Amino acid sequence: MGKLISVSTKKGDKGESYLINGKKISKSNIVFEVLGTLDELNSHLGLVIVKIQENPSKEITKNVKFLLDIQHTLFYLGAQLAESPKESLSESQLFKLETEADRLQLEMADNWITKFVLPGGTELGAHIDIARTVSRRLERLIVGLSEKKSVPELILKYINRLSDYLFILRCFINDKLCVKEHLFQVKKR
Repeated sequence: MGKLISVSTKKGDKGESYLINGKKISKSNIVFEVLGTLDELNSHLGLVIVKIQENPSKEITKNVKFLLDIQHTLFYLGAQLAESPKESLSESQLFKLETEADRLQLEMADNWITKFVLPGGTELGAHIDIARTVSRRLERLIVGLSEKKSVPELILKYINRLSDYLFILRCFINDKLCVKEHLFQVKKR
């Protein structure tokens, strides 16, 4: 039988926790809401990766490597938001995200985004849509955090571009799966 590893420090039993720099703050602090939402986003991306790996199309599965890179970046981003003195997001990570979004757009049908589409289209597309909406919520929370303490502008740019990338990835996958999207229909009242 394996060795038992305690993951419980019991230091947070009174509703407080520590940032990476050792600063003790209440678990109700917005920074923990941001970090929790960042973890939720990363978990949704993990599910997206699993679902992509279940797909036989190489055009679709080749996106796994980049999504894993995003997951690693989110860990570093979280460390920076938790006031790590060592970690910071780099411009190159933002550039890679923008470049990958452009690549996906170029590989889609010419008319891929002529109208508003309803979330979903495929199960995989729906999972990506959920990750995208969590990314947007994370962005709003980071803006709220920036009203209380300094947050590097690069972090806001990265999270904003990430939700854009996820929308494009969702459209790319549905396009490659030849799914007829459900369009938003304006109804006359």
